[in-house]
Amino acid sequence: MPLPSPEELRAARDGLVDDVVAPGLSVLFCGINPSLMSAVTGHHFARPGNRFWPVLRLSGFTPRQLAPAEQHLLLAYGLGITNVVARATARADEVDAAEFREGGRLLRAKVARLRPRWLAVVGITAYRTAFAEPKAVIGPQERTFGGTGIWVLPNPSGLNAHWSARSMAEEYGRLRAAALAEPGRREP
Repeated sequence: MPLPSPEELRAARDGLVDDVVAPGLSVLFCGINPSLMSAVTGHHFARPGNRFWPVLRLSGFTPRQLAPAEQHLLLAYGLGITNVVARATARADEVDAAEFREGGRLLRAKVARLRPRWLAVVGITAYRTAFAEPKAVIGPQERTFGGTGIWVLPNPSGLNAHWSARSMAEEYGRLRAAALAEPGRREP
């Protein structure tokens, strides 16, 4: 697929990307907000250099690396994707704190409706802001939303130089192990 033109990317600003969700998922991954590339393509984590799809494979969540266009296949593995903030921007820092807090409120309602076992927020700063948890760290959180556990994961953006794909995969793998440890869970 050819890269979108600058005009297509500009037109995608504030666009939306449909969630990939179903009731009762094992893990609902939650991005910060869609990139312009994701808004153009309609696929989550579509920006070149984003490591979400390789890290899912490296951590064992998927048996092979999926392409963003194959995001619908996640449902068969008990996985889904949504975002804290729905609108697409060029950079996550274009989203202000009030928008994150409103996104957190809407996300809690979505989790109450879908009841995944785990909500995995991929971005510590977004989690801290959306849920007023300024001291939160990467990993499982004490807070839950009803019966849904919360796990904060490193942001897979290629701009996040603090984490390599391997070190991210280790953290994602910890979540996978916790999800598999639950009664009735099986490997993909």
